[in-house]
Amino acid sequence: MITIRDPCADGAADRGLLVLLPGAYMTADDFVTHDFIGAVRRQSCPVDIVAVETGMDSYLDNDIVERLYDEIIAPAAAAGTKAIWLAGISLGALGALLCARRHAGVIAGLLLVSPFIGSRGIVAQVEQAGGIRRWKPKADETPTIEEGLLCWLQSYDPSGRDWPDIHLAYGRDDRFAAAHRLIADLLPSGRVIVGEGGHDWPTWEVLWRRMLEARPFDQAQGMES
Repeated sequence: MITIRDPCADGAADRGLLVLLPGAYMTADDFVTHDFIGAVRRQSCPVDIVAVETGMDSYLDNDIVERLYDEIIAPAAAAGTKAIWLAGISLGALGALLCARRHAGVIAGLLLVSPFIGSRGIVAQVEQAGGIRRWKPKADETPTIEEGLLCWLQSYDPSGRDWPDIHLAYGRDDRFAAAHRLIADLLPSGRVIVGEGGHDWPTWEVLWRRMLEARPFDQAQGMES
């Protein structure tokens, strides 16, 4: 797994960890090029940063979950990291959700930027059912990765300490906006940012700055006082 590491400059003992997950056809270097890491530092967020690069197939076959846990999350937790956050763009956001689902209680929060959560077909089914909480998978079939994720999200409790804080940002004209609205329905309004633009870097750069300005790390349920 390729990583770019940017430790917190003040070296505070109670600092957290932010793991950045790129989307399809993106690299870890993109988080530098598009100022995602720089934006975190300008907000003086007390986190070490690790940007990873695994390849698109790792998301689609669910390999990303255990690799991310074994290589980054578990060592950080063992070292006493106060709070571990995952942030992802598009397919990377799917990877963040899948990891949080598998390792509930370890992940303090998720920053989801234009998340991909399934094909247009499954999204349409969920819309027709009236939303994620009302949708039901087919009882006679083994759930797909996307269906398993949706089943997990059905019981999401934003105030529950066993759940990660989830923050969502997306562009109004994003081609996956229908799926984003389904997730938004599960979240408090203060954790949802909707901006102008589509599924592209100029939009994501603005959304990311807005997410950080809201100081999500300071609000985390999973962080100890």
